[in-house]
Amino acid sequence: MVQKKYRGVVVPMVTPVTKEGKLDTEAVERIIEFFAKAGVSPLLMGTTGEGNSVSPKDGLLFVETAVKAAQKRITIYAGLTGNCFSEQLVQAEAYTKAGADVIVATLPTYYALTPEQMENYYRTLADSIKGPLMLYNILATTHMSIPVDVIRRLADHPNIVGLKDSERDLERMAQCIEIAKDRDDFCYFCGWAAQSAHSLELGGDGIVPSTGNFVPEMFQQLYEAAVAGDMATANRLQDETNEIAKIYQKDRTLGQSLTALKVMMQTKGLCEPWMLMPLTRLSAAEEQAIAAKATSLS
Repeated sequence: MVQKKYRGVVVPMVTPVTKEGKLDTEAVERIIEFFAKAGVSPLLMGTTGEGNSVSPKDGLLFVETAVKAAQKRITIYAGLTGNCFSEQLVQAEAYTKAGADVIVATLPTYYALTPEQMENYYRTLADSIKGPLMLYNILATTHMSIPVDVIRRLADHPNIVGLKDSERDLERMAQCIEIAKDRDDFCYFCGWAAQSAHSLELGGDGIVPSTGNFVPEMFQQLYEAAVAGDMATANRLQDETNEIAKIYQKDRTLGQSLTALKVMMQTKGLCEPWMLMPLTRLSAAEEQAIAAKATSLS
C-alpha cells in the first residue's frame, strides 16, 4: 500500500466568532487543541467554516492562530474564498507564509464554468502559488461538478496534491479513488461524511467529516479501524456518528445546521454559536433542545 503524505481525518472546522462577528481567537486555540489531542487536522474556512463570509483580515488571523496553536502537531489546510482570482493569489501567499501546509480551493461560483475553464482555473492557480494545492469539489454549494476526466489530468500537475470530494455519488467516488489509489503524489479525501468508512474500504486516503467538530476522536478511531481492515468497527462507528450528525442536520438547511453544530460544540466549552452574516442563530428553544441532545451523549 502506498504511504501518502496527506491522509487521515481532516475536520472542516467551524469558524468561531464573537457576537460582533469578529474571529474568536481563544475559541480557535481551544478547538485546535481539541483536534490535536484527537490526532485530527483542521480545514479552515471550508463550507462548515463559513469560508466565503470570513473577511481577508480575519482569514489571515485564523490561519496564524491555528498554526501557532497546532505547534506542528497536525497539518493545517486553509481554504481559499471569493471569486476574484488576483485576491485569491494574495490570500494563498499570505496563508502559506503564515504556516498553512496545504491550500484548498473550490471553483469560483458566480459563473457556470465549462470543463475547460475549470481545468484552466486550477492549472493557473497551481502554477501561481507556492504551497501545495488541493482540489475541492462540492456540488451542493458551487452548483458545478469537476468532471472525473478533468481531475485525472489535474492529478498529474506537480503542485496539485489531492482532491476533497463532497459530491454524493458512489460511482464517482470509486472513480476518483481509483485515480489516487496507486500514486504517492495525489490523494483522495471523502467529504461525504456518511460514506467515510466505505470510502476508506475502497482505498481512499482520508475523510473530511463536519461532525468531527464535535466527536473528532470517533472519526480518528473509524479511520484507524478501516486502515487496519477492521471494517466491523469502522461501520459501527459510521452508524454511531451518522446518528450524532442527525442532531444538527435533520430538517435543517446547510446554513442552519452550521449554527446547530456550534450549539453542540458550546456544550463542550469550545465556542459560542454566533454566525457570520448572512447566517443567523436559531431560536432559543431550538438551541436548548439541541444542547440537551448533545449533552445526553456524554
